[in-house]
Amino acid sequence: MKFFLRCVFVMLFVYPAISVGAGTDSLINVLKTEISRKDTYDDAKKARIANLKKLQRNTPKADFTRQYNLCLKLYDEYKSYQYDSAYVYVNKLKDLSISMNDMSRAYYSQIKLGFILLSSGMFKETFDSMRKVDPNLLTDSMKVEYYFIMYRCNSDLAKYNSDKYFTPEYIKAGKAYIDSAIRISKPGSVDYTYYMGLKHIAENDFINGSAELNKLITPQAPISMHLRAMISCSLGIIYLTGDKQDEGLDLLIQSAIADIKSSTKETVALFTLAEQLYKQGNIKDAYTFIQLAKADADFYGARQRKIQIGAILPLVAAEELNHSESEKRTILKYLLAITALASLVILFLVMIYKQLGKLKLKERIIEQQNLQLKYINHKLEEDAHIKEEYIGQFFKIISGYILKLEKLKMSVDTKLSIKKYDDIRQIVNGINIKKEREALYYSFDHIFLKIFPNFISVFNSQFEEKDQIWPHENEVLNTDLRIFALIRMGINDNETIAKILEYSVNTIYVYKMRIKAKAKNPDQFEQCIMDIKAVANID
Repeated sequence: MKFFLRCVFVMLFVYPAISVGAGTDSLINVLKTEISRKDTYDDAKKARIANLKKLQRNTPKADFTRQYNLCLKLYDEYKSYQYDSAYVYVNKLKDLSISMNDMSRAYYSQIKLGFILLSSGMFKETFDSMRKVDPNLLTDSMKVEYYFIMYRCNSDLAKYNSDKYFTPEYIKAGKAYIDSAIRISKPGSVDYTYYMGLKHIAENDFINGSAELNKLITPQAPISMHLRAMISCSLGIIYLTGDKQDEGLDLLIQSAIADIKSSTKETVALFTLAEQLYKQGNIKDAYTFIQLAKADADFYGARQRKIQIGAILPLVAAEELNHSESEKRTILKYLLAITALASLVILFLVMIYKQLGKLKLKERIIEQQNLQLKYINHKLEEDAHIKEEYIGQFFKIISGYILKLEKLKMSVDTKLSIKKYDDIRQIVNGINIKKEREALYYSFDHIFLKIFPNFISVFNSQFEEKDQIWPHENEVLNTDLRIFALIRMGINDNETIAKILEYSVNTIYVYKMRIKAKAKNPDQFEQCIMDIKAVANID
């Protein structure tokens, strides 16, 4: 039976754990969680865009400066989100610059156009756009952006062409532009550190390049989510080409998470991550991520990215299909095995059910016997406690009476020896039987209430307020209470009670009937009295 259960456990739990990959990186799970929240981040971006558009509509057309600034903000929202919309607003920026007769802003708008053309994969159009810019009319911050885009354009084109004749020229031009960007950037600034890192990487100095870029992705670094994604992606690709495969993969995942949080659709990280997972054999996640990367590229309109994804997507999809078919065949085998085992399970369950029925019957019998034993033990403990209290007290009382008798005997003997017979009568008359009996009752009452301290209150709870019986100020128990105190101690015989209290049997019977008749529930009254707990037995 144990072997059978172990087999079922292996079939149901071990195999699925193997099929999904027990060593999946926790960062991938975080990425999947963020993917599930993707619509929330996109909705937040849409809300920001809608708010900016509303502000633009409410701004007078003649207020060119405010119109220009709002269009610039809308462009920034769209530039890595959706190419077509970014293109619309960059043209509005150009028109507003002309209306303002501001060539600096006109050239800046041209730079913005170059960025989205480059992001869309249109290298020729990017160069055409950037050639129209006169850097001499730009501010330093605009020049930095201009040089950076020219660096990226040459660098990306060098990677895209990968040609031994033309690529070196593009690399050379890219280095010159990044040097220009560094020269006019403020040392220690985010831009300066970022460009220095890119410069080292362009020179194949990956150690210093990585060191510079790592300064910017610390939790305290004041950079945007989009820039964090770009830097993490660059570092991840560098590490993957070296001997830091695990760190590289982690950085790509972090980059993809940052892209999702910033609603960036023009992204490299997710595609690169999918490609890397495919190489490592994690086909399921690779297929999920590359589909999402394709959806983002389609949404943005990134032509170059769609070509890159289109080259690998069929391979991943085919592998995913083969993997799924293999899983289905394996699962089918296990299902057949489990079906066969299920029949045995049913047989065992029927047998076990019958055995359980027998066990339950025996358990009920044992439980009833245990309850009886518990009740008996309770009574024995209570009786032992009562006897212990009363025996000790009555030994004390009897010892007192023996001493009194001894003194009495000595006094009588003395009086007899000197023939003072009248004195003997006085001694005998001095014995107060009533007082001795009252002392006995007093002792009995105190011991009883020590054992049953809540006797009087429980006793009276069985009566209406007008019929309750309470001792007087100078009493411990009165006759009514004392009768039922004796009953609680197990003395039920009316004749014995009558002898103890010096009443007739009939008087005791009348007392009991009269009191029971006034109780709220006469039939259960004596049982309620017997249920009063002794102090040592209160649970």
